[in-house]
Amino acid sequence: MAQKGRKPKPIALKILEGNPGKRQLNTNEPTPVKKAPKCPSWLDTEAKKEWRRLTKQLEDLGLLTTVDMAAFAGYCQAYARWKEAEEFISKHGTIVKTPSGYWQQVPQVSIAQTYLKIMNKLCEQFGLTPSARSRIVADAGQQNEADPMELILLSGGKKSV
Repeated sequence: MAQKGRKPKPIALKILEGNPGKRQLNTNEPTPVKKAPKCPSWLDTEAKKEWRRLTKQLEDLGLLTTVDMAAFAGYCQAYARWKEAEEFISKHGTIVKTPSGYWQQVPQVSIAQTYLKIMNKLCEQFGLTPSARSRIVADAGQQNEADPMELILLSGGKKSV
């Protein structure tokens, strides 16, 4: 059965945002080691470049851990394929004339749109969009572990049982 409502955010992202909803934080949420996973060898060259570009920053924010490899690899691969489609469009245009004389949109347009949607969904999961970053208010570079006292303060002083 499909979950209704908004998807729950990881506690690390809620803490970085300052817990704007002031709801009690899930202190029992699994907390994997905040260490970036190794870049998968099967990623495209361009995807590996994107991996290297973002890995350290996300690890420093505590938003990328070893268990996030598949999701982050998915983002990087989608980025590489989106970029490839956009480069094709820049070089060849979006419309071609078919042998029968009709004008037709090149497939790379829908390919680029599809991968951009995938990228945007995954970007939000890692706080990589301007709107996701605008909700982050804490000094993320200094937070490596969730401080128990801060969790109590952010949850409105309510202690979880």
